[in-house]
Amino acid sequence: MATMKDIARVAGVSTSTVSHVINKTRYVSDDIAERVNKAAKDLNYAPSALARSLKMNRTRTIGMLVTTSTNPFFGEVVKGVERSCYQQGYSLILCNTEGDNQRMKASINTLLQKRVDGLILMCSTLEGERIEVFERYPDIPVVVMDWGPMLFASDKIQDNSLRGGYMATQYLIECGHQSIGCITGPLSRHQAQMRYEGYKRAMLEAGLTINPDWITESDFECEGGAQALYRLQKKGPLPSAIFVSNDMMAMGVIHAASDLDIAIPEQLSIIGYDDIHIANFMTPSLTTIHQPKYRLGQAAIETLLNKLENQSREPQVVQLEPTLVVRQSVKVK
Repeated sequence: MATMKDIARVAGVSTSTVSHVINKTRYVSDDIAERVNKAAKDLNYAPSALARSLKMNRTRTIGMLVTTSTNPFFGEVVKGVERSCYQQGYSLILCNTEGDNQRMKASINTLLQKRVDGLILMCSTLEGERIEVFERYPDIPVVVMDWGPMLFASDKIQDNSLRGGYMATQYLIECGHQSIGCITGPLSRHQAQMRYEGYKRAMLEAGLTINPDWITESDFECEGGAQALYRLQKKGPLPSAIFVSNDMMAMGVIHAASDLDIAIPEQLSIIGYDDIHIANFMTPSLTTIHQPKYRLGQAAIETLLNKLENQSREPQVVQLEPTLVVRQSVKVK
């Protein structure tokens, strides 16, 4: 691999002159610059990213941790992060924590040792977690995506889950439904709790009764959604509509409804949350709350780079607003 010394020898100039031409750090005459650039091209010279990163104290690399899930929501968010990194001239190192707390901490250590310029964390296990390694790297900006309270300083990108849960339930009410159930995600997680709070707020404002037999907690996965409907069905007559707190569980509910010979939406209306890509291709297509997944990814990178340029600013919360997507899984009474 060619070096600056090789270019200097071929061009007949000093190594420092080659450095000034390559890095554009000082004026060099057009004739000499042309000789240096021609020699660099002939020798297939490529600047050392490692050397440049050591000199600039930047690697132009971002690390991201994601919890394993079958939910394509995460992939759609990562797409926004990766595309934004590319557009800004950064590389992305993606680590999968598989929901394991120790693996998460080991991955954070590895990324920091690789001198990433910043970290994006999308791990449910972070809620209420103290990460001591961040205390040793106070200048590394951290952006946390879509989770609850943290015990370390970070910027935060989130959707307005309280409003989303309220909008979903309010739409069911506007469609004429009065007996409305809710399948929540794990209520230990901030998102799930906020969506449930939105459901309760809409029900109370409308003066509707919240039947505890129509409320069940699940796990944000397809199988969990199916099992949740089986549990509700065993308790007695089902409500006319259910707010399901994410699209993956809604998919499981639709599958279980078919198994139980329950027609959707004729006998049971379903509204989901997230608006994952395949929601439009379910049968029936899923009415849902759109969460701006690609924009979540973009906002994470924008916020991280802003922090890199302004290390002294206080941590901030960027909140993106949900919208309603009407399809065919809710019956209008």
